[in-house]
Amino acid sequence: MLHYKKFEHSDPSRSWVTFIHGAGGSSSIWFRQIREFKAQYNVLLIDLRGHGESKDHLVNQHFPTYTFKDVSLDVIEVLDHLQIEKSHFVGISLGTIIIREIAELQAERVESMILGGAILKMNFRSQILMRVGVIFKSVVPYILLYKLFAWIIMPRKKHRESRILFVKEARKLYQKEFIRWFKLVAEINSKLSGHRAKQSPHPTLYIMGDEDHMFLPAIQKLLEDKEHRKYAHLAVIPECGHVVNVEKPSDFNRICLNFLN
Repeated sequence: MLHYKKFEHSDPSRSWVTFIHGAGGSSSIWFRQIREFKAQYNVLLIDLRGHGESKDHLVNQHFPTYTFKDVSLDVIEVLDHLQIEKSHFVGISLGTIIIREIAELQAERVESMILGGAILKMNFRSQILMRVGVIFKSVVPYILLYKLFAWIIMPRKKHRESRILFVKEARKLYQKEFIRWFKLVAEINSKLSGHRAKQSPHPTLYIMGDEDHMFLPAIQKLLEDKEHRKYAHLAVIPECGHVVNVEKPSDFNRICLNFLN
């Protein structure tokens, strides 16, 4: 089972909020959220397979398949173990895709979704980036590829802290694990097209940085459709890049908690 940390509120009737990090990260990226969220909710942090504290006890396992569904079922297994019937979910980057997958697999487990730096469509630049990665993933040290990706997604000087944090966490991955996740990401287009076509009925908040040049336009275009606006809302944080919870934690926390409350 995946590694997790839980912070239980003194009032056991409070709702749960489950945090899902992105590829190459770990639950440690939520350190600026824990204090404010645990004051109002039960909080669950999970390290996805091969990441953070879930790395060592998964690295030698053989996985017959390695899909978004498999990774999402890992998270559901933790919820079952803790007897959490329902939770709000907060995700960042690739973690937002895992949350959407959980909502499709077991809709009754999801109270609401907060999707930070949400990935809803791979633009031309990101698709080229994936193809380059596929070509070189077995011959170039994965950390160099990850540094390149981090710089392209978060190019500005003010994004430096986010780049450093994610590269630091990515160093904890094994090359084999990185390739597994990279193959997963390389097959992402069909999954994303399904998410765009089918609006989830769960209350959804997209929270994006106005400098998230690769992924914000797709969210804005989606929410031009009034059917999607029935359930989803977009909050854009000014002067902020892709990793909104790290770059603007105060704004991120305020917007998220207002939405949940």
